Amino acid sequence: MEFCPKCGGMLLPNGDKIKCSSCDFKKDLSSEKSNEYAVSEKIKAKDNIIMKGEDVETLPTTKASCPKCGNTKASWWLLQTRSADEAPTRFFKCTECKHTWREYD
Repeated sequence: MEFCPKCGGMLLPNGDKIKCSSCDFKKDLSSEKSNEYAVSEKIKAKDNIIMKGEDVETLPTTKASCPKCGNTKASWWLLQTRSADEAPTRFFKCTECKHTWREYD
């Protein structure tokens, strides 16, 4: 598979040339072995990549009261902040105001 040197798009065979799927770049194949280039899967032009922002929460949630806004739902995670023989620290992040706090055992 080759990629366009201009935009990085995929180069697809088109007769005796290969053509970029994104821009107007074309490369002549008459001097090269044209049987090396073949399409094995069709690409649907309507397929899109959905980009999500950094605001996507993938952490588990629990019932915990936020000390800042009083919301009762928070995301949580554990980190070993002290020595290995002590319990890990629980961190919480409010699902409403995004305030972060910690609890120790």
